[in-house]
Amino acid sequence: MSSPRLTLDRLRELVAEGAVDTVVLAMTDMQGRLQGKRIAAEFFLSDVVANAAEGCGYLLAVDIDMNTVDGYEISSWESGYGDFVLTPDFATLRTIPWHPATVMVQCDVHHHDGTPVAVSPRQVLRRQLERLAAYGWRAYAGTELEFIVFRDTYEQAWDKDYAKLTPVNQYNVDYSILGTSRIEPLLRRLRNEMAGAGLTVESAKGECNLGQHEIAFKYGEALATCDDHSVYKTGAKEIAAQEGCSLTFMAKYNEREGNSCHIHLSLRDADGAPVMAGDGAHGFSKVMEHFLAGQLACLADFALLLAPTVNSYKRYVPGSFAPTAIAWGRDNRTCALRVVGHGQSLRFENRVPGGDVNPYLAVAALIAAGLYGVEQQLELEPEFTGNAYASDAPRVPATLRDAVDAFEHSEAAALAFGKDVVRHYTHAGRVELAAFDAAVTDWERRRGFERL
Repeated sequence: MSSPRLTLDRLRELVAEGAVDTVVLAMTDMQGRLQGKRIAAEFFLSDVVANAAEGCGYLLAVDIDMNTVDGYEISSWESGYGDFVLTPDFATLRTIPWHPATVMVQCDVHHHDGTPVAVSPRQVLRRQLERLAAYGWRAYAGTELEFIVFRDTYEQAWDKDYAKLTPVNQYNVDYSILGTSRIEPLLRRLRNEMAGAGLTVESAKGECNLGQHEIAFKYGEALATCDDHSVYKTGAKEIAAQEGCSLTFMAKYNEREGNSCHIHLSLRDADGAPVMAGDGAHGFSKVMEHFLAGQLACLADFALLLAPTVNSYKRYVPGSFAPTAIAWGRDNRTCALRVVGHGQSLRFENRVPGGDVNPYLAVAALIAAGLYGVEQQLELEPEFTGNAYASDAPRVPATLRDAVDAFEHSEAAALAFGKDVVRHYTHAGRVELAAFDAAVTDWERRRGFERL
């Protein structure tokens, strides 16, 4: 295959040549996972291209374990758990090198009358991009996912109840060439095969936790970046499984450093000129000042979209490089918002999300927060210098419960996303909390089995 990005005409040629026989038709669910079907390529061309496909509405109304959950308006036993329409976005058509003769296309989710499903993550982001477009702006984003690799297979990890796994590195390999060489065969596959799927790879490096690594990809337009993020996260797990090991993106696997997913965001106008750069303080435009002020104002209210699980909030530990203070600073990694770059490259980095984030929802939250700052003409507070962990700045929500409550009652969230989206994801947060509240943890057993 000459190019990882395909047109329909090129796909028809590849199918006729026998080079492609399978199309992965995928949507992104609430948890940020790819869900869908593997479709015979000839059937995809003859039927799905013209007529789309269908999937059960419960894909946007289940918990992480795929249990059906009461309380969602979109899909329920009362409504019969009907289907919605999976509409391929042919701009996402790409080869998948780690599976033979396979391509993938990502989908938007529609009702049968053709209207978008407002609570689907891709549509939540599309709505914010449309709001940006009304100003003549486009968002560019980059996501930086960390992961921890283990020598155990996924099946072995399951059988061990995910305890006492063997990380691929026994010590901190942050920036270590020697440490990363220990698993270079896996890292090389990830880099090369993601390039083969159309992602632009920048680098791979070790991180602080045992067996922790990061592969960085070039930024792009926001929707495409989120599409690539989803492909990468799924593909990395599939490639790891093929290599006889496992990796996790969970926000906090153990008491050491968690897996972050820092998100960089910038704006350009219709001519490609930077919107955030200007002749104000720090080289900021007024738009940048308002946009960044909006991030500060909305971060606590929108935290649910940045940190969606109980585990997400275990990352926020002073001195861990995960933020606790809602503050902004120039190249200051102790702040939740870190501003980097100059002129064309000027952007901010939100350091709150972990590896468990749904990229569509998180980037939508960043855009919505920025637009709130622009529309309210919020003034930007002074830059924070020094150690924000030790500051008296407002804090990142400490628990999922705090984040759910803030999102549910946020006027900014209702204004930006609509009440249907707020209700849907508030309910998802409460489902996650109920599952955790009902669980008995290893910590409780170790603490109480004999001594209580």
